[in-house]
Amino acid sequence: MWTLPNVVTLARIAMTPVVALLPFIEGYWPKFIAFLVFVVVALTDILDGYLARSRNQVTDLGKLLDPLADKLLLIASLIPIYWITQTRHSLYDIPVWGSIPLWACLLMLGREFAMTLLRWHGKRRGVVIAAGGAGKLKTAFQGIFIGGIFLWFAFRDAQRPLGWESTPFAKFWTQFHGGFVAVTLFLAVALTVYSFLRYLYQYRALFSQRQP
Repeated sequence: MWTLPNVVTLARIAMTPVVALLPFIEGYWPKFIAFLVFVVVALTDILDGYLARSRNQVTDLGKLLDPLADKLLLIASLIPIYWITQTRHSLYDIPVWGSIPLWACLLMLGREFAMTLLRWHGKRRGVVIAAGGAGKLKTAFQGIFIGGIFLWFAFRDAQRPLGWESTPFAKFWTQFHGGFVAVTLFLAVALTVYSFLRYLYQYRALFSQRQP
């Protein structure tokens, strides 16, 4: 039960409240630390899977905890992102989007819970639904977007105290970083929809009366 991969996964779960709470603290340092913690947690998601396979320590507990940790991290990230962009729109304005829409958050979260139900249904019918390429790409761009927007919060908060507001660098980075966040949000949403529809099509036999 207490294998190294499971301990790493439990550490990921323990760090999710830190990711959720730090962005609400005033100043750029808490938001920058939230970015660093998120990156560490996201990287340990790769680490625990690698350790489980390489050490032959794949357990039922690990299979339960790993997707739970992923969902908790997504919830812990999207709640502060949505709240902060909605309540402080003028400071954290995202190009094109403005603030992250509620429907985009619900879409990303809803997809995860829908996939949990699909995998449960597949398991009941003797089918293991493994992570596909589109799903992995979706996870990657969601992570890039979340990390990018936490860093965006830190940068926007840092401009005034560090005296960057009127510098050419600040103007360039505002356009570049803001555009980066806007594009990665679009890709994360698009891949969320595409990957789920791909799973539904690939495993459509699960919804028929015949044994898939």
